[in-house]
Amino acid sequence: MSIYTLGISAFFHDSAACLLKDGRVVVAIQEERLSRKKQDASFPKKSIRMCLESEGINIKDISLVVFYEKPFLKFDRLIDTYAKKTPYGFNSFKKSIKSWTSNKLWIPNIIQSQLNYTGNILFAEHHESHAASSFFASPYKEAAILTIDGVGEQATITIAKGVNNKIRIIKEQRFPHSLGLFYSAFTYYCGFKVNAGEYKLMGLAPYGKPIYKRLIYKHLIAITDDGVLTLNTNYFDFEVGLKMTNTRFHKLFGSPPRTPETNISTFYKDIAASVQVVLEEIVVKLVIATKQVLGLDNLCLAGGIALNCKVNQRLVANNIFKNIWIQPAAGDAGGAIGAAYIGYHHYLKHERIIQDDTPLNNVYLGNSISESEIEKQLIYFKVQYSKLSTEEVIKKTAIHLNNKKIIGWFQGKMEFGPRALGARSILASPKFKDMQKHLNLSIKKREGFRPFAPIVLEDKADEWFDINTPSKYMLFTYDVKKTTIIPSCTHVDNTARVQTVNDNDNKKLYQLLQEFESLSGIPILINTSFNVRGEPIVASIEDALRCFFHTEMDVLVLENYIITKSENKMFNLSSLTNVIYELD
Repeated sequence: MSIYTLGISAFFHDSAACLLKDGRVVVAIQEERLSRKKQDASFPKKSIRMCLESEGINIKDISLVVFYEKPFLKFDRLIDTYAKKTPYGFNSFKKSIKSWTSNKLWIPNIIQSQLNYTGNILFAEHHESHAASSFFASPYKEAAILTIDGVGEQATITIAKGVNNKIRIIKEQRFPHSLGLFYSAFTYYCGFKVNAGEYKLMGLAPYGKPIYKRLIYKHLIAITDDGVLTLNTNYFDFEVGLKMTNTRFHKLFGSPPRTPETNISTFYKDIAASVQVVLEEIVVKLVIATKQVLGLDNLCLAGGIALNCKVNQRLVANNIFKNIWIQPAAGDAGGAIGAAYIGYHHYLKHERIIQDDTPLNNVYLGNSISESEIEKQLIYFKVQYSKLSTEEVIKKTAIHLNNKKIIGWFQGKMEFGPRALGARSILASPKFKDMQKHLNLSIKKREGFRPFAPIVLEDKADEWFDINTPSKYMLFTYDVKKTTIIPSCTHVDNTARVQTVNDNDNKKLYQLLQEFESLSGIPILINTSFNVRGEPIVASIEDALRCFFHTEMDVLVLENYIITKSENKMFNLSSLTNVIYELD
């Protein structure tokens, strides 16, 4: 009889649910995909229901439910921080205490009442969940684990050791000395949304010069050779305030925070470049310190900072560890995976099984939609479509791409994590110079500076990029070798966030890349998430149709169904509600 373990993350941002079957992740879904609320923090009831339905089980089949952090420890830190700062921060305290007393302190009651669950409930620590999500998903029997994020209960940076079915935290740094919050403060200062816009800050950095690096080190942050981080909290407002930075911070740089949606001046580009360089240098020091503490060959990274692709490129270049593994949902959504692993390995004491591949061998862990349901939806919305064989779909899609058409690509199981990896993607040819601008402004409806990632045939990747290992999850940037041939997926610094594809991981996408190469000579496509700015990645057929018909995409491919705008000129747009999403 199979053992099912359910992991849950909720009530901060990126709520998610993960189902383990005999120690392997079989389903994992973020609540935002189903609720259509970006970074939904609510209890992931919809995701849990879909996890159970996908496996054909009910809540009585669950052996253990594990929550990804310990709320009372987090609440204790909150109260202690406000007490030390009193009377400052009362408005912030008043705002936060309501959510704590209404739900965050009553997790067992919520799980029992929302799910009708009567079994065991376990609580892991926040950084323990992060560490577990990376190590237990990795191919390593033994590894150092470095977790860097904003803050868990108390910890902001932890060094842990993973051996077989156990992880143990060796060293930690505590709030308010947080590298994650430091980077988020600059995200806020540059006019982007905290916990959402950090990747924008990373993307903006190459447009500037790091002229404020020395100023940042002099006044804001320091790190010792053994990896002890100190933040000068006099310049920040995140401890008890409602903002990330204060007037002292603004005076230091001679300018107030950028107003969101306004023009991005050279000043803010230089700020972004400066903080990115500081981040990279500090993470390198933390990784060196981790190596000194544990002396192992393998490193697992977790926490939100592990999603910074430029940092990861630098770590590879520095060659501090022989091998690096990053769990592709390294942020809080991935905490659900880690929580489930903690329950299975630590509490239920099951051994790990590592064979030819990692326990988490791909991220296509969400829902899929049957062809009968697709056809039913297309008929309901009166969409004109063609149903073709897989071979015909691949050939026609490749021809469209080569003719500069933009494709909505909806195939198989939905990805888990922040990246679209060829299941819920928008695809385009990288050879046209104006494609980046067109995609950003007319399709994604987002800032024009934002880069696009290439997907490439794994066996051809080293011909186009300075890469010598597979990069399945778009977690590393690499230098581009043929920038003039693929201009629209080459960033301003001549790098790209690469995803490699092989025949085993995504057969249909692999075949599409092969067919596109036969037409264009390029084994590469632009791959961006199937959504518009502020919208979660599409999850349903209706989501896909809405996004397709309300943007300038040309073709929609739903499994083996092809829909073109040219054949649907009379489509009734009012049949699809045009949802206005809050800009992220």
